[in-house]
Amino acid sequence: MLAIENLNKSFGALQVSHNISLTVAPGQCHAVIGPNGAGKTTLIHQISGVLLQ
Repeated sequence: MLAIENLNKSFGALQVSHNISLTVAPGQCHAVIGPNGAGKTTLIHQISGVLLQ
């Protein structure tokens, strides 16, 4: 299971994610969708630990 609560990320004064919470149960599949520049890759990097808070 993956559980994330109140995930935040800022680059200087620019807040790119604010209080993101997500729970993914075993066996579930989710997708992150949005337009270019919406922060999809930043979110995945935060979740995977590539980008530390």
